[in-house]
Order: sequence, then C-alpha cells, then structure tokens
Amino acid sequence: MSEANLSAEDDAGERHPGFRAAAGIAARIAGPIVAKHGGGVVARLKAHWAAVVGPELAGAAWPEALARNGALRLRVVPPKALEIQHRAPLVVERINLFFGREAVTRLVLLQGPLPLPAEPPRVASPRSLGAREADLLTRQLAPVDDAELRDALARLGRAVFGAART
Repeated sequence: MSEANLSAEDDAGERHPGFRAAAGIAARIAGPIVAKHGGGVVARLKAHWAAVVGPELAGAAWPEALARNGALRLRVVPPKALEIQHRAPLVVERINLFFGREAVTRLVLLQGPLPLPAEPPRVASPRSLGAREADLLTRQLAPVDDAELRDALARLGRAVFGAART
C-alpha cells in the first residue's frame, strides 16, 4: 500500500502519515443506526427509569422505543393505562427535565405485561424473642388496661424486638 492510502487529511487539507482514528469511521457508520432507534436516549432512560418517573410509575410502565418525531413508546400494565394516560404531560415533562432538552414530545401507550418482572421488596422475618425480652415486654405492658390496645402494643413490641439485631 502506498503512503497516500494510509494517510489522512485534516480540515486544512494537509496530509499526516498514519492511520485514521477508528472512532470517526465508527461514528459515521453507527450514527444513523443509533439515531434510528432513539439514540442513547432510550438506553439512558431505561437505566434511570425509576428515578425519572418515580417508583410507582416505574412499576407500571417501561420505555420501549423512541420514534424520530419524539413519540416515546411505553409498555403499560393494563390496570394503570388510564392513569398514565392522564399523567402523560407530567411524564413527558419529567423525561425532558432529566435530559435537559425536549427529547420526548408525546407518549404512545401499549398495554401489556412489562418485560421485566417487578421484584417484591424483601422483608426480613423477625427473630423469635428470648425469655428475657418477652418478660421485659410483658412487664412494660402490664399497666395498660385496655386488652385490645395491650395486644396491639405486644405485637408491635415483638416486631421491634424481633427486628433488632443485637
């Protein structure tokens, strides 16, 4: 290969020997493909979805794709579709605030199951009380006259003592 084939020209028209940066070529090839599928907007939106729209809406909707006209396609669980339709202007505003520009102009809702199953929060089971803790709880509740209130306080006390890790 000749040196002319391996050299690159800068904006001033000067030739510099060496290989061209692969990033520039890759950007020209991948740019239209990425732009066609919403650029990096959807990927960033998916990564920060719960922070952008809040945990309640994040559990009911998931961003799928962004069209060139700014329409964001959301997969929505059917029971929440009407609520999200009413809150669409707020959702669009939150998304655009997150990106700092008008990345989304409107929402297109598709009802169906979300691709990612929502994990229920894990609750640690309380440990059983020792004899000393049970005795202490009983002595503290002895002055309470109302039996229903005493039982409720006893359940609360067992939960508090059971959750405490000593």
